[in-house]
Amino acid sequence: MRFEGTSSYVATDDLMVAVNAAIALERPLLVKGEPGTGKTELAIQVAEALDLILNEWHVKSTTRAQQGLYEYDAVSRLRDSQLGDERVHDIKNYIKRGKLWEAFTADEKSVLLIDEIDKADIEFPNDLLQELDRMEFHVYETGEVIKTKQRPIVVITSNNEKELPDAFLRRCFFHYISFPDMDVLQKIVDVHYPGIKKNLVHEALTQFYEIRETPGLKKKPSTSEALDWIRLLVAEDIDAADLRGDSKNALPRLHGALLKNEQDVHLFERLAFLARQQR
Repeated sequence: MRFEGTSSYVATDDLMVAVNAAIALERPLLVKGEPGTGKTELAIQVAEALDLILNEWHVKSTTRAQQGLYEYDAVSRLRDSQLGDERVHDIKNYIKRGKLWEAFTADEKSVLLIDEIDKADIEFPNDLLQELDRMEFHVYETGEVIKTKQRPIVVITSNNEKELPDAFLRRCFFHYISFPDMDVLQKIVDVHYPGIKKNLVHEALTQFYEIRETPGLKKKPSTSEALDWIRLLVAEDIDAADLRGDSKNALPRLHGALLKNEQDVHLFERLAFLARQQR
């Protein structure tokens, strides 16, 4: 069972090595990188490439580790007991399975995505240490022990919003997805927009990387934003010559796809003003 990318996802050699190492070690793969570099999409593509079921757990600031295992709805049980509902006699009727339970009890091997783990409370990763290590957990209300039938491939993503505990990191295989260079981004564009004009893509990517390297930029545009921008350029029928001419004005064409806060827009407006003054 080896991951070698898919027709719709450009995976670099080091990324494929990381995925396959995590599979061989049966360790969670912790993936970090800038937003928009394809961390979440990686789990989706691994599942597609290996023809496996995908269980997605998208973590929020309010998410608790227990929710990934199961939740006991005591309120509903109390209400049903007051109404004389027969369901109340079986506590299992009030146990809601979480994503880890689903992945652990799947009859076939699956991929489990724990997305943006750094959004949750700092104790969240520690609360999952034993469950992810042993691939089992105890259901206190029923006395059951839920053990994995087929150990899932676990992909955990982080945007580096907060540091993860050392004990958690020791149990993971780590990979940082670097921002793609122009050659790799060209391949990504080709996958998404086959047949697009090469000269337009070259000019757009040249301008895109110039924008990313502009001193003082608060938020650098991501891979997904580059794809959106190029899609808009094609939709507006802008050719490479028009784009090249606009680059002299400093404020990029259709800049709303790339610049996502007013500070960066004002920065490019000032650069455009200075460029006009120097003519």
